[in-house]
Amino acid sequence: MSEVFGVVGSGTMGAGIAQVAARAGFEVVMRDVAQEFLERGMTTIEKSLQRDVDKERLDANEKSAIIERIKTTTDLGALSDAFIVVEAVTEELAVKTEVFRALDQVTKADAVLASNTSSISITKLGAVTGRPDRIIGMHFMNPVPVMKLVEIIRGAATSDETYEKIRQLTEKLGKVPLECQDSPGFVSNRVLMPMINEAIFALYEGVATRESIDGIMKLGMNHPMGPLTLADFIGLDVCLAIMNVLHDGFGDSKYRPCPLLKRYVDAGWLGKKTGRGFYEY
Repeated sequence: MSEVFGVVGSGTMGAGIAQVAARAGFEVVMRDVAQEFLERGMTTIEKSLQRDVDKERLDANEKSAIIERIKTTTDLGALSDAFIVVEAVTEELAVKTEVFRALDQVTKADAVLASNTSSISITKLGAVTGRPDRIIGMHFMNPVPVMKLVEIIRGAATSDETYEKIRQLTEKLGKVPLECQDSPGFVSNRVLMPMINEAIFALYEGVATRESIDGIMKLGMNHPMGPLTLADFIGLDVCLAIMNVLHDGFGDSKYRPCPLLKRYVDAGWLGKKTGRGFYEY
């Protein structure tokens, strides 16, 4: 029997991770709390693979085989045979902590438990389990099937053996593993989010219009997407959550979230997913 690759969460990131793992040949078990979420996740995967078929990067039989390797479930116990489980649930410490406690009980003692968190401490997640040496961060980038980077984060107790196992697994998934230590926002969001936050301050202070701010960064810095557009794609609630983690973690005023970002989140203007953020969709 093939090794079982577990995924908890079937949203954008969870579905993407499941797709990549199944494409690499693993038997995938994707778990979520409701059947409707799982169905939505499988629809996302099917559409993503169909795009590859349409562009002749994959044939129809391969697509069918990949989808057949993904099993869905609402039962956490179905992950009992997994050699790894990647958690991709909402970016809240309390929710992730609950998932890690539960996974610690149902998975094999030698299984690695990884988090796709974009900012939350791996050390804290490891501390609620009986296997902190086998807890690690695997921060995939969105969209998962396309983006090459996986930021690998070592908690205080993560063993060299666990790191090496996950480094090799990441390469087997066709990704590039780059290592960093457990620190608020890691590297990706510690650098990216203050840039986005500063762009929001520039808009808030009337320095320039949204189109000028995004255009200057695209044409002047060769960024594929302006920071305000990128914030809308990430989700303004996610941007705010990460800025709060940075601000709380470092206690430095340079990470203070822009009041305009807070106001938009309070209004429910979260970006592309709600139809309105800095732009209208």
